[in-house]
Order: sequence, then C-alpha cells, then structure tokens
Amino acid sequence: MRSSETPTAVTGTAPSADGGGPADRAARRAVTVFPVLVIAAGVAGLVFPGSFAGYGTDVPYLLGVIMFCMGLTMSLEDFKGVTRRPWVVLLGLVAHYVIMPGLGWLIAHVLHLSPALAAGVILVGCAPSGTASNVVTYLARGDVALSVSVATVSTVLAPLLTPPLTLLLAGQYLPVDAGSMVTDILKTVLLPVIGGVVVRLVAGRYIVRVLGAMPWLSSLAIAAIVAVVVAGSADTLKSAALTVFLAVVLHNGCGLALGYGCGWLTRLGRPASRAMAFEVGMQNSGLAASLATAHFSPLAALPAAVFSVWHNISGALVAAWMARRPAGEPREARAAGV
Repeated sequence: MRSSETPTAVTGTAPSADGGGPADRAARRAVTVFPVLVIAAGVAGLVFPGSFAGYGTDVPYLLGVIMFCMGLTMSLEDFKGVTRRPWVVLLGLVAHYVIMPGLGWLIAHVLHLSPALAAGVILVGCAPSGTASNVVTYLARGDVALSVSVATVSTVLAPLLTPPLTLLLAGQYLPVDAGSMVTDILKTVLLPVIGGVVVRLVAGRYIVRVLGAMPWLSSLAIAAIVAVVVAGSADTLKSAALTVFLAVVLHNGCGLALGYGCGWLTRLGRPASRAMAFEVGMQNSGLAASLATAHFSPLAALPAAVFSVWHNISGALVAAWMARRPAGEPREARAAGV
C-alpha cells in the first residue's frame, strides 16, 4: 500500500489473521487519528484565516512531499501485481475514471453549484484513487493486492487522464488549461513518486527503518493543505458549507456503492468487490485541492478539502461494517503504507 492521504499500518510486521495484531491496531488508530487531525486543521483555517494567508503557493510543494512519501512505501511488487490480473485492474481503472468524474458532473448539475464549486467537485472526481483506500480495503477484509494495483496505476496515469477529463466536464464552468495541468501533475505527483521509488530501491535497508514515520509526515502535509484551502475561502465556506458537504457526501457515497456494484456485476467475489468500492469511491483529494488552487480558485478547492475529511470517515465506517460480514476468502495480509 501507499503513504499519502491517511497514515497507515507501516510497522514492518505483517497483519495478523485474527485482526488483533500490531498492524491491525495501527491501521485502526490511523483511520481514527487522521480525520481528527484534518478536522482540527480545517477549523484552524476557518477560525484564524489570517494565520494561513499567503501560503497558497506552497500547496504544490506539500503535495510533492505527500507523493514522495508514497513512493518510498512502494515496491516493485506493487507493479508486478498489475501483470497478474490485468483485466481486473483495467476494470477497476475504467470504473474509477468513468464513475467518479461522471458523478461529479451530475452532482454539480443537479445541485446547481456555482461555477467554482462545480469545477471543484468535478476535479475531485477526475483525480486518481485516494491513498487511504488501501488501508480501509485491508480493514474491510477486501482484496488488498487488487486495491494496491488499481491505486498505483490510477496515480501513474493521472497526468494522461485527469486533465482531459477535467477539460471535458468542467470546461463549461471555468476555463481549463489542460496542458498546464498535465505539467503540474507531472511535477507534483509523478516525479516525486518516481523519486521515492528510486530512493527505496537504492537505500531500501535504511528507508525501511523510517517507513513508520512517512504516513504521519504525509498526514501533517495534507492537514496543512486543508488549513490553507479553508483559510482561503473562510468567508464563503460559512455560507456554502451545507451545500459543499452535501455534494461531497453524495459523491463519495454513490462512488462507494457503484464501485462495489461493478465488482458484483462482474462476479469478482466479495473481497475484490470491496476493493473496487474503495478504489472508486475514495479520491486523491490532496491532488484535487492543489490543482484547484493553482488553476481555478481557493473556493474551487473547498470540495477537495471537505472530501479529504469525509472519505476517510466514511471509508472507516464502511470498512468496519464490511469486516463483520463474511468475505468469502481470507484477507490478504501485507505490511503496507496507505
């Protein structure tokens, strides 16, 4: 798994089969602490907006830190997993980049969102898979290998898919410079991830010793992004909070349900269907917030900031519910980072 939008159970020990091992406990602690941290950051940005003024230009660098940490937790095994079940990974990839962008456009249209908020919701939908998806798939007793594979490929392909999808669906609301967006994703996502992977390959024995700190470093970075984004539109958020929250809950909830439905319709089995639910319904909201801030406005970044909090809460709740139901197959046990 990877390290980015939520801390993870990176302990160097494999999760226990009975769900009570150290990795299980660390994972549950992660999905509890991270939303609280991000909520606190959002409140700070709302109450003390002046304290975060002028930091908007630092958001891409914070995202770069997150993606570099993600690269450090990745291994060649993550990429090999794609070749073992290519058609299933392709199905997850298509489902992700069709369902979430389409839902974003539909929700923006139905709720009659303002141009900035509509573009922000659509951009969240066009982002790659959320990095918290791996740990909640594990907690839900889902197919972790499939989750990692889909999330990895969706991130690598983001420079090719996110900008044109945003242009197609959000171009009617705000001007979209797809070429510039491609460049930004390459600089803030792909290059840092590749850099992390290379460092892991070259200095693996040393990196393993500090992997446990990577998720928490990533968490601080995403919390800082949320604080900056909320501060940039604090006045508007007070009047539009309910609308933004409704859009985010609908987007995430429908994505989780339709993702699971794709797995069910194609008869992948419960573990794979659970992985599909989280890979479709959970987005890399840190990337969406960074792109919205750089290419649209602070207001357009608000849906991503709210999504960052909500999808971790909903993901943890859905995973806890799924974990109480038979999975049909044993859970994959991998020590990993989200």
